[in-house]
Amino acid sequence: MAKTEILIRNARTVLCMDDAGSELTQADIRLRGGVIVEIGQGLTTQGRVIDAARCVVTPGLVNTHHHLYQTLTRAVPGGQDALLFGWLKTLYPIWARFGPDEMFTSAQIGLAELALSGCTMSSDHLYLYPNGSRLDDTIAAAREVGLRFHPTRGAMSIGESAGGLPPDALVEDEAAILEDCIRVIDAFHDASDGAMVRVGVAPCSPFSVSRELMRDAALLARDKGVRLHTHLAENDEDIAYSETRFGCRPGQYAEDLGWTGEDVWHAHCVKLDDREINLFARSGTGVAHCPCSNCRLGSGIAPVRAMRDAGVNVGLGVDGSASNDAGNLAAEARQAMLLQRVTRGADAMSAREALWIATRGGAQVLGRTDCGQIAPGKRADLALWDVSGLESAGSWDPAALLLAGPQRVRYLVVEGRVLVEDGRMVSFDLDAAVRRQNALARRLAEQL
Repeated sequence: MAKTEILIRNARTVLCMDDAGSELTQADIRLRGGVIVEIGQGLTTQGRVIDAARCVVTPGLVNTHHHLYQTLTRAVPGGQDALLFGWLKTLYPIWARFGPDEMFTSAQIGLAELALSGCTMSSDHLYLYPNGSRLDDTIAAAREVGLRFHPTRGAMSIGESAGGLPPDALVEDEAAILEDCIRVIDAFHDASDGAMVRVGVAPCSPFSVSRELMRDAALLARDKGVRLHTHLAENDEDIAYSETRFGCRPGQYAEDLGWTGEDVWHAHCVKLDDREINLFARSGTGVAHCPCSNCRLGSGIAPVRAMRDAGVNVGLGVDGSASNDAGNLAAEARQAMLLQRVTRGADAMSAREALWIATRGGAQVLGRTDCGQIAPGKRADLALWDVSGLESAGSWDPAALLLAGPQRVRYLVVEGRVLVEDGRMVSFDLDAAVRRQNALARRLAEQL
């Protein structure tokens, strides 16, 4: 990856998301070796210069929950108007036809969509591996696109015949799951500052794996020093399943099996009660809030204001494109802000707080103290938003991007490398990937 010096010159506004909440005007930012090395005015360089006079500069947005393979199954008939469990039952048979090509191409498309919406770092939760698919397929796609990547080795082990939700053809043997977790961690995980790939362990959900696998996965992850991720308390069906099957709420289930702590983050958490929120706050357990998916599936509105007030680490996730059906992280941040206002009033969440959750908050959830803010020594992951156009015309506050601003970046820089330039992906051939994606989707539809 290129590490030449870049000078972002004369930015109209820089939202640093640092501890002081700094907001700078007419500022320069020098990047070298993948790191932010200097912030000031009148800086010079022998390297590349990017004119940012019309731009608001933010840290790159951070996506804390995704299922990248699902970009091949957007707006599938039969699943468009279903609740979570019915939606899954519609889509499982389609996903069972995927292979390595589908996994690679869908990840390319999903990551490019994120990049164009200002995202520089994304997690991914891949929990099914049909027809020779491996986590390696998505990691290869991320390397080509250029985003910082946190793939998680997900899994399902309890099929319909054993009382689980997924069809038996999509579940795996639990010993094989743990063995492959070790393989991908040893092959790809990088714990160092500036790492482009960090691997996590992520059994899919309490309704698709055993208690034993949840417990063993937590032990394995802590032995390997990697993070833990799963779905939790997503909707009323989820709560009812936990109470019926396990005799407790999801928060208690997670705590009993070692699934709380600073190295754990859970997706959704729409139905957490006050006790569970306090448990997450005390233990440092993180939450990936997925507002658009929660709306699309009718799951409800997560109590993000209460979580934040209690001290829970909260980031944003676009979730899979089969349940969103988009992967725009800027739109996700705006939706998060609006939903808290719907439930708690117009002062429940500001545009700046929502943007903080989308940047610094997401970095905290993923354990990335080296990312998520604009400060010397932090990684050179930046989004440049052109506020001279239609979306911001008439705005009195260019820093209020989520109220009146573009949802597509002009420039995106990851680890000092320009991935988006003048609003277009330049790191790989996106048009060719879109053609492959559409051909694969047509083939899947024809097979059905």
